Parts: sequence; structure tokens; C-alpha cells
Amino acid sequence: MRTLRDHGLSLFFLVIFLAALLGQAIAGSAEFNNEAIEHGSETKSFWSYVVSPDFGQAVMENWQSEYLQFTLFIFATIWFVQKGSPESKKLDEVGRESEEDQKIGEHATKDSPTWAKARGFKLWLYSNSLLIVMLTIWIGSWFAQSATGWRAYNEQAVDHDEQTLEWLQYLGTAEFWETTLQNWQSEFLAVGSMAVLAIYLRQRGSPESKPVGAPHEATGVEG
Repeated sequence: MRTLRDHGLSLFFLVIFLAALLGQAIAGSAEFNNEAIEHGSETKSFWSYVVSPDFGQAVMENWQSEYLQFTLFIFATIWFVQKGSPESKKLDEVGRESEEDQKIGEHATKDSPTWAKARGFKLWLYSNSLLIVMLTIWIGSWFAQSATGWRAYNEQAVDHDEQTLEWLQYLGTAEFWETTLQNWQSEFLAVGSMAVLAIYLRQRGSPESKPVGAPHEATGVEG
């Protein structure tokens, strides 16, 4: 029970993620087959749909936008601040901060991770590891979206006796960028809204909110 408590946040989101993914697969399969019947096309079994480019594109276009959101947020919060927001660093802490502030190198404590005590490339790599991994996942999921979308596009083109496209040609289509940008704009809006609304609004007990009694001007303060 203690393990469940100590890892409750990650386990909670893992469970609801898997439930939502399964729900998306079930609903997507039903919708795909309904449209196939309407157009006199071949239907697919549930598992055939799950491994199809149609499902892959639907999943990947959301994954890539989510990871882009966090990648940009991690990077932007190094250099940009928002007065009054708990999502921002304090106004006088703009930039990468000193080694002493970051507790790295000779300023590392006995409890610091081993790589925080390293030098050279190992320290640089660990110092930027979160951004590097998030960026890598975003690039990978964006590529997966483009590849599955390209396959789905060509499958539909074959069904309708239309010309298929090479991958690079597909990247230049309005269809690809419409599905991509509709996800990007919603993620940017959500992050920006959170940063601004958290200046004035509170949620008692949440580390994403300032303490209920904190002044609106308090910046970089979390409950």
C-alpha cells in the first residue's frame, strides 16, 4: 500500500491513459466500420484497426502535440518569466542559473545524483536530460504521425482510384498540416491559460497552484 501511495500520481495517470486509449480504439474501430459500410468499403476487425495507420495516426497526432507542448514549456521557462504565476521561476532567476544554485559540480551535496557531481559532457547531458528526452519523444511521435498519416492517405487514395503520394509530398499537403496545427494551437492555448489563470485563481492542496492566501504578485511560489 505504501508503494501505491508513493507512486499514486504516475499510477493514476497510467490507468486512465490505458483506459482512454482502449476507449479510443473501441470507438475508432466502430466509427471506421460505420463509414466503411456507408461507402461500401471493407470493414476491419478490432485488432486489424488497432494496427492500422488510421488508428496510429489518430494516436500519434495527439502524442506529438502533447510532447511538443511540454518540450517548449520546459525550454521557455528557462528564459521567460510570468509575474504572479506559479508556473514561472522567480523574476530574478532568468536563465540557466549558477552551478551553486543548481547544486552541480563542486556544489553538489551528498544526496545529489551521481551525474550532478560529474564534469564535462556527462554533466551537460544530465543537466539537459529532461529537455533532450522530451524533444526526442516529440520528434519520434511527430515522425510516426507523418508516417501513419501518409499510409492512411494513400490507402484512401487507392480505394478512390486517386494518385498516391510520396512521404515528402504528403508532408506538404494541407491535410497533414491541418491535423497537426489543430493540435498545436490547442496545446499552446492550454499552457498559456494555465500560466495566466494561476496568477489569480487557486486550488487548495495542489502544487500547481499558489497557496490560497498568497498574493497575486507572488511569482514562482507553489502550494
